[in-house]
Amino acid sequence: MQFPLSFWDIGLWLAITAMILLATSEFISPCYGYANFLVEKKRLRRAALVLGLLFLATVFIRIYGMVSTP
Repeated sequence: MQFPLSFWDIGLWLAITAMILLATSEFISPCYGYANFLVEKKRLRRAALVLGLLFLATVFIRIYGMVSTP
């Protein structure tokens, strides 16, 4: 059985998710509305940076694959 997502699809998903999380961490207020729900901006920003680094890793792997093949 073949995995339904290609390497390119996973890289694109990582990039979009990282951008959404990073934008969300920058624009949201620490206290969300009237609920007693506290948003931890540092944790959200760290998750965005980790996903961004994973995306960069996929880019470097693809570049290495292009350069290493004759």
